[in-house]
Amino acid sequence: MKTPRRRRLEGKTDYKARLALLKAEKPRLVIRRTNRYIIVQIVTSEAAQDKIVAGTSSKILLSKGLPPESAGILKGLGAAYLTGFLIGKKALGAGIKDAILDSGMHVNVKNSRIYAALKGALDAGLNVPHNPDILPQMENIKSEKISKIFDKIIGENK
Repeated sequence: MKTPRRRRLEGKTDYKARLALLKAEKPRLVIRRTNRYIIVQIVTSEAAQDKIVAGTSSKILLSKGLPPESAGILKGLGAAYLTGFLIGKKALGAGIKDAILDSGMHVNVKNSRIYAALKGALDAGLNVPHNPDILPQMENIKSEKISKIFDKIIGENK
């Protein structure tokens, strides 16, 4: 019996999915969620060595004008969308127009924060293959708490 690799045992890496992503030879839109933030990165791989081209987390929304008392919403749908939107703009600035989604070991749930970040990257102009049915609707993303910063960030970047 073959012993599974350490990162597989820890629940951090699905090697079969990673190999499929690396074979595509495209930059990856890596979206991770933590208990407090959404982290989005554009990653390229050469000889299975990952290099982060651009990256940001929802924590940047505090510097963009989100009040510190609203820090609890840094992991919500709106924050995920805005973080994805910002990384999409960074990727286009770095000359990356196409990417593939890498959601890691997170369970794929329709209308989730992972897909809100994907929708933000798509709206910024990044080309990512996806099924449109899984993306959350804009009325679910834009809440009252985040609407001011939402309009500010979207307005600045259009």
